Amino acid sequence: MRVGAVVITMGNRPEELRALLDSVAKQDGDPVEVVVVGNGSPVPEVPDSVRTVELPENLGIPGGRNVGIEAFGPGGRDVDILLFLDDDGLLARTDTAELCRQAFAADDELGIISFRIADPDTGETQRRHVPRLRASDPMRSSRVTTFLGGANAVRTRVLTQVGGLPDAFFYAHEETDLAWRALDAGWMIDYRSDMVLNHPTTAPSRHAVYHRMVARNRVWLARRNLPALLVPVYLGVWMLLTLLRRPSRPALKAWFGGFREGWATPCGPRRPMRWRTVWRLTRLGRPPVI
Repeated sequence: MRVGAVVITMGNRPEELRALLDSVAKQDGDPVEVVVVGNGSPVPEVPDSVRTVELPENLGIPGGRNVGIEAFGPGGRDVDILLFLDDDGLLARTDTAELCRQAFAADDELGIISFRIADPDTGETQRRHVPRLRASDPMRSSRVTTFLGGANAVRTRVLTQVGGLPDAFFYAHEETDLAWRALDAGWMIDYRSDMVLNHPTTAPSRHAVYHRMVARNRVWLARRNLPALLVPVYLGVWMLLTLLRRPSRPALKAWFGGFREGWATPCGPRRPMRWRTVWRLTRLGRPPVI
């Protein structure tokens, strides 16, 4: 299987980017073709074998990654597998690309693989980086219902069939939107603890737009993908969880502003998942109400 990789960068982490690219170049088997997308910024110096695309403006995470996908042909069809890697990450092992080839070749239903993210100093995996409700054991691989945006592999047939990431989301929940569409089309998603991306431990709230985007995109996610009966249930559960976490007053104000924005603005085409997909998500341990 032919493997490509998409990396988006703001140009502000040149040393980390170079280390990531070196780790991709060291992968076993056939070389991985890499495209680095400068998301509204010039791309730092990279090896000659790496292709670059420089965008005049920041299109956000999904928009930048979609440009990277199209660099491999419509829907990424010039390769069979695409890796999506954060520019400050590092593939911890040299066999990750080969493990991806083996996993996709062995399971025709497998559409997406979510890697384990580990802190490079401690080796620990944050609970939020395990894409399932039962996240206490990050070393347990399993079927899951979503995946991690900056540490994953996607079979490009999935992108050809269901489309790419939702550009308008800009940041937050774009992976779940793609995951739900893929699951509704019959694909499966695996979390693999043996496929590791080293990444410094960070808090998602470091992004200034975090609270607004999380709330807005949560509403868009539900409006786009859930059966009408589940939309208020899903959003009601997440509102309750947000309040129980006792965010600061400014964070809560931003959250409710984003929540209102999610209802007041277009969310893109609505394609509600089938009820059998709801049941599939439930059997996989995460019904689409949480």
